Amino acid sequence: MSRGTRATAVCAVAAAAAVALAGCSSSGSSDDRAKDGPELKVTASFMPEPVGGSGMAAGFVTVTNSGGTADRLTSVTSPLSDDVTMHTTKNQQMLSVKSLPVPAHGELDLERGGNHLMFMDLKKQPKRGQQVAVELHFAKAGVLKAELPVEQPTYNPQHS
Repeated sequence: MSRGTRATAVCAVAAAAAVALAGCSSSGSSDDRAKDGPELKVTASFMPEPVGGSGMAAGFVTVTNSGGTADRLTSVTSPLSDDVTMHTTKNQQMLSVKSLPVPAHGELDLERGGNHLMFMDLKKQPKRGQQVAVELHFAKAGVLKAELPVEQPTYNPQHS
């Protein structure tokens, strides 16, 4: 390879490397995308203490999304139960759903009389004062861990 051909090849490799590095720059649009993605946080949660040994319990959480992209709650797992489902209430009927929306710059409220979690076939009976661990699985944001404090059976916080 002649000296001129070698210099041309080195310049071509250097140019390709510069283009590749520019695409990986941390000051570019990848940071902007991260800021515009879902930014989820559990801002409230609880589980009413189950009564009567039914083997079932309900769970309620509020997920706040301060990001610019909507997301979806796609599943919930917990050591308390191998069967945790998401429900919505329509016309006073509880219906199982595959996912629940979390709007951009908004909230997903799982609350009494509306959307909620159902824990079936409980492995143990949760008692008031305990915490129930859950993992909330989202389509875009991944897994968010939370603790649901077990409250009295009639507990119903007022949202402001």
